[in-house]
Amino acid sequence: MSDAIDLAALPHDFLWGTATSAYQIEGAVAEDGRAPSIWDTFAHTPGRIDHDDHGDVACDHYHRRRDDIALMRRLGTNAYRLSIAWPRVVPAGDGPLNPRGLAFYDALVDDLLAAGITPSVTLYHWDLPQALQDRGGWPERATAEHFADYAGAVAARLGDRVSHWATLNEPSCSAWIGHLEGTMAPGLTDLTAAVRASYHLLLGHGLAVQAVRAAASGAEVGIVNNLSTVHAATDRPEDRAAARRHDGHVNRWWLDPVHGRGFPADMREVYGVELPERAGDAETIAAPLDWLGLNYYFPATVADDPTGLAPRARSVRRPGVPRTGMGWEIDASGIETLLMRLTEEYGAQRIHVTENGSSFPDTVRPDGTVDDPERRDYLERHLAACASAARRGAPLHGYFAWSLLDNFEWAYGYDKRFGLVHVDYPTQTRTIKASGHRYAEIVRAHGELGRRAA
Repeated sequence: MSDAIDLAALPHDFLWGTATSAYQIEGAVAEDGRAPSIWDTFAHTPGRIDHDDHGDVACDHYHRRRDDIALMRRLGTNAYRLSIAWPRVVPAGDGPLNPRGLAFYDALVDDLLAAGITPSVTLYHWDLPQALQDRGGWPERATAEHFADYAGAVAARLGDRVSHWATLNEPSCSAWIGHLEGTMAPGLTDLTAAVRASYHLLLGHGLAVQAVRAAASGAEVGIVNNLSTVHAATDRPEDRAAARRHDGHVNRWWLDPVHGRGFPADMREVYGVELPERAGDAETIAAPLDWLGLNYYFPATVADDPTGLAPRARSVRRPGVPRTGMGWEIDASGIETLLMRLTEEYGAQRIHVTENGSSFPDTVRPDGTVDDPERRDYLERHLAACASAARRGAPLHGYFAWSLLDNFEWAYGYDKRFGLVHVDYPTQTRTIKASGHRYAEIVRAHGELGRRAA
């Protein structure tokens, strides 16, 4: 499979990275002034998380960051996508900064740079301070404004060393899964709240773009969306219409506004919820981007579901299609399709694949190794598709494997493992899996190509 990855199609200064998020790995949820987030509350609500797991300790990255950076060096990666925990930096959501919380990220950035690893910072990966949720959360405009204040404060502190910034990670999950489906924090099932949250998330993005650029000269700012290719289950007109609605729900609702096209009119009609628009908001949301982040895991096949939740499209399980341990279809061609769509339909000038990975059950063998051939194959096939898109003209400049470590996988708890590095949670022992070693080989091979070309 390695011969099928056209590494020469990728730029010489390509960012080869891994990705994590704060609540999934840090632990130390009540240390050094950190306050609860909505995920602390959600995870400690009985029945919300498989096995009633929670992120109180997770991978203990808060205390083991240097060990984890050493793992990155062993993988040979030159970039690391991390997220800042808002409740660690601004415990009340607004108001005074927590100097001890900022100090952790100060030290983390310094340690990464000392290791020759470029930090890529995401400002929001779903962990809204619970104090703001108690005041209405993302359905309220004030939350977007507080987010911008927090973003500006972090950029002012780290912007002399960090140039690569993402405002939001997967706002669709925050809005739709957290406020409409109810299976992620804050666990609501309210269409009006979900649509309002979606609007204020994107408004918060636009305000944060302004705040980061004002605080850090030379900042390169983007947003990260989780996108899927969408297919109709049949050729029936009803299913084709459902596929169009699903595309609007997971893709266009999030891409169109930030590219100056406004919120899609057809989806406004589907939701039937008045947006809390004010004069000037559209321009704020469409603040020019320096780069666009793509998270891709699986395609969607849908059929019409007239009585279901918006967008009235239900997922259809196609027989005989390979799947990950999450039950997600495996289709590497989807990432190429999306990269080309972002390039040709939205005119993206710079794209990073900010997450891509797969969960499979892993075990440590008696010799202490972890062989994960399915994840290795997934990685190779998706990297080959990325390189193919780059050869076709997609301005792809980075790939961040999800994830560096096995971690707290949200509502699934600790059963689902996405890491290139296995974590034994009782002992916190880390073991690089075969997929991690394969990733290191690919990174090294690309570097050797660049050195030969020079």
